[in-house]
Amino acid sequence: MGGSGADVVKEPVEPRGAIRTWPAEERPREKLMRYGAHTLSEAELLAILIRTGNRARTALDLACGVLDREGGLAALARRNARELMRVEGIGTAKALGILAAFELGRRLQADSGRKGAPLRTPEDAARLLIPRFRDLTYEVFAVLILDTQNAVIATVELSRGTLNASLVHPREVFKAAVDHVGAAVLVVHNHPSGNPEPSGEDIAITHQLAGAGKILGIPLHDHLIIAGNGYVSLAERGHIP
Repeated sequence: MGGSGADVVKEPVEPRGAIRTWPAEERPREKLMRYGAHTLSEAELLAILIRTGNRARTALDLACGVLDREGGLAALARRNARELMRVEGIGTAKALGILAAFELGRRLQADSGRKGAPLRTPEDAARLLIPRFRDLTYEVFAVLILDTQNAVIATVELSRGTLNASLVHPREVFKAAVDHVGAAVLVVHNHPSGNPEPSGEDIAITHQLAGAGKILGIPLHDHLIIAGNGYVSLAERGHIP
């Protein structure tokens, strides 16, 4: 699964001996053990994930090549396995290890808001949701089930793909709320384009869900649109009476 030769991007590097031959204070793993993860550079941390190099490059060389090619960690976090594997020396195992590490980081950051902390404002919800949604390259629509204190009981992903009424239906949203014995819901989806401004379809779906929630006695508190590190609250925009 490495792609054709034309797809491979070769990063020029200066030959260097294997990492095991370096002085202990320069080896990423030894530095991590002795001094802690906070003392390592991004390239060194990535090299530990990559684990091994190849005949031409060390793991640190490969890490530097990946970061240089992508322009930093934020861009790297948006890549899929196939894109990572276009860098010479990054095979399936290395690419999947990188993806898994980013996903663990997202879940850890998002999990900090799940342990009973109530969502009082759109900013509270955005702080919880941005780590999970900002790097996705496809649209995801999810519903957060809230208890009577506005704490999150569960997060249920309902669809992937372009948001439209055929993919998001009130019965799916409120079925999830009923299944989890929720008192209210908050829905969220992302805009991979980076522009959080709502479309006409976004607004129409919000009105539809708000009306259904009133009938069922399970109010829709908000509909957040996440784009990168930014967001729009449709409740703040006045679309949820």
